[in-house]
Amino acid sequence: QVQLVESGGGSAQAGGSLRLSCTASGDTYSNYRMGWFRQAPGKEREGVAVIDSDGSPTYADSAKGRFTIAQDNAKNTLYLQMNSLKPEDTAVYYCAADFLPPDIRCTGGYCSALYWGQGTQVTVSS
Repeated sequence: QVQLVESGGGSAQAGGSLRLSCTASGDTYSNYRMGWFRQAPGKEREGVAVIDSDGSPTYADSAKGRFTIAQDNAKNTLYLQMNSLKPEDTAVYYCAADFLPPDIRCTGGYCSALYWGQGTQVTVSS
């Protein structure tokens, strides 16, 4: 099974940028379809962006125009470039992997992906 480790979280001011990385190990990266999810304090986990094997992305409305998901198969790494950050982007961001593209829609805080990283904190101040 695949292991996922996120990095790149931290603090930023509103309007700033951060880039998250998720490095996969333990299995062939190309077997998996990847995505980013987040959970803000007191809120349910929600999808942010997912990417299919052909590189085609799907974004949550909250991420459209500001976030970009990308992957480097040679480095077994998934990225999330976050620009124009807002305080409401403050959350723990999780990388997820599944054999099918993760559904970006989460129901009642349940997001259907097989494997999850431990999360990385992103804090955006106004």
